[in-house]
Amino acid sequence: MHALPQPVTTKNPPEQFTGDVWLDLLVTPQDGDQRTIVGRVRFAPGARTAWHAHARGQFLHVLDGVALMGARDGTVIEARPGQTLYCPPGEDHWHGAAPDSFMEHLAISEGADDPAPSTIWREHVTDAQYGSR
Repeated sequence: MHALPQPVTTKNPPEQFTGDVWLDLLVTPQDGDQRTIVGRVRFAPGARTAWHAHARGQFLHVLDGVALMGARDGTVIEARPGQTLYCPPGEDHWHGAAPDSFMEHLAISEGADDPAPSTIWREHVTDAQYGSR
């Protein structure tokens, strides 16, 4: 048993995000076969991820602001503090803040057997895709 060190805030890379997005990696595997990863992610208004998919799916628990999550079929879901969004394994999606609101969420996922393909990043979300709600 031990306390984990305070996470260092990092700015997420522009190759995978549009706008300003910051990450505090709160939980990472500590022993053997553990796979859980939890990050506190903060998005500036209008900021969003690129299209991506997770090998084992992803939960997003909204802490503050208005979150948006989009699917390839054009569906965009809006969520507010206290709500949790879920994206199943392998499904392309994006998430981010509404255009007029900062947003913070906990991103919860599990690594794949081989950690490299745990998250597969794709192209950036266009302004039209982001604004389709």
